[in-house]
Amino acid sequence: MTPPLVLTVAGSDSGGGAGIQADLKTMLALGVHGMSVITAVTAQNSLGVQGAWELPAEAVRAQYRSVVDDIGVQAVKTGMLASAELVETVADLLAGTDAPVVVDPVGVSKHGDSLLAASALDSVRKRLLPAATVATPNLDEVAQITGVQVESETDMRRAADAVLGYGPGWALIKGGHLAGDAVDLLTDGTEEHWLRAPRHDNRHTHGTGCTLASAVAAGLAKGLPVPEAVAAAKEYVTGAIAAGFALGGGIGPVDHGWRFR
Repeated sequence: MTPPLVLTVAGSDSGGGAGIQADLKTMLALGVHGMSVITAVTAQNSLGVQGAWELPAEAVRAQYRSVVDDIGVQAVKTGMLASAELVETVADLLAGTDAPVVVDPVGVSKHGDSLLAASALDSVRKRLLPAATVATPNLDEVAQITGVQVESETDMRRAADAVLGYGPGWALIKGGHLAGDAVDLLTDGTEEHWLRAPRHDNRHTHGTGCTLASAVAAGLAKGLPVPEAVAAAKEYVTGAIAAGFALGGGIGPVDHGWRFR
């Protein structure tokens, strides 16, 4: 039997902890068939991003059409879209695809390296976020997109309202950068779901955002409602963070295969 089909549209991480590599590992672990559209190639390791080269829009479009027109798709996840041209290209492709979309508006890497041109922010706001079933910004990305600085859980509501103002169905505001428990807020402007997990004393968290967004997309492809897909994804990523391991001389990745150990 063919498993649910999920497509990731994102950048490659040569170190294997984030990006396309994290997405495909997550999808395999969660029982869906992962497919990929590579938008950029990065030279990246545990210490940071040493270089990034975006692919031409034509190559991104061809990969997407190749997969969707022949194989089909039951959920799409977007990650690193470095330039306004790539954001616009992907938004056009999503507009013609009848499947839920998880938008991880990747702005900066775990090491603080910028992965999105400033000129692309407007395209993210006007074209990409309106296409999202769920948008999953972290607090840095919230500030980048909306200007809202989140210092407390109360601020997360303001952040969610600001993100929802750009048109996604649901906003998942990831509060991992706040002190205390790892708290996320999921809301569609009417329902509110607070997702709490104990904070693990583990600095090996490279790929957390990519992993969470891919796990949400996997849940949606299986037919789960958004709150259930997000709750299941949060549980999966919390376990992956707990099992994160050292790699190289810097920040290691979360363990995508933790349930199999």
